Amino acid sequence: MSLRPPRAILFDLDGTLADTAPDLAAAVNLMRSARGLAPTPYEQLRPVASAGARGLIGAAFGIGPDHPEFNVMRTEFLDNYAAAIAIHTRLFDGIREMLQGLDQAGLQWGIVTNKAARFTDALVPLIGLAGAGCVISGDTTPHAKPHPQPLLEAASRIGLPSEACWYVGDDLRDIQAGRAAGMPTIGAGWGYCGNVEPASWEADALAGHPLQLLELLRAG
Repeated sequence: MSLRPPRAILFDLDGTLADTAPDLAAAVNLMRSARGLAPTPYEQLRPVASAGARGLIGAAFGIGPDHPEFNVMRTEFLDNYAAAIAIHTRLFDGIREMLQGLDQAGLQWGIVTNKAARFTDALVPLIGLAGAGCVISGDTTPHAKPHPQPLLEAASRIGLPSEACWYVGDDLRDIQAGRAAGMPTIGAGWGYCGNVEPASWEADALAGHPLQLLELLRAG
């Protein structure tokens, strides 16, 4: 479909800009190793990487936030992750070139993630994303996605109305947050997507590869 041209594009981080799943999976499998358990297959962990501790602990141990041990295990997981945050994490193929294309087109870009600032601030410069016009973490505002406040804060920081921005993400909550903030939304089909067909999110557009965003810009 045709989208109104943006003045900035905002991105989710995990599963959209960066392939963080290998280091997240390693953090939860270190917990299993400490308990004398075999590692959970990576293929089971990768699709839930965008869900953070909740998704990974759930996949590796079969428990949720209502379990009495969850909070202690969450702290252990996060400490493991903080200690090895960028061992195998890389930008997805095409991301660097896509961001260069945005810069050449004079468009601002930024990051809006549910990852806590403790991790975002450490990771972003290590993987080549220091050029972001803004970085909004999960604890930057009182609410995390799918609430629109993080996206509205990002637009405010780069000095644009929300409707002048596109939001790109690989999870339903990204699309919900963008829609609630009044932003056109793009489903990142190259990301984790939680074993869900991105078309079901009803985003304004879908992209199967980062460079397709540049095609959407030209089409708009």
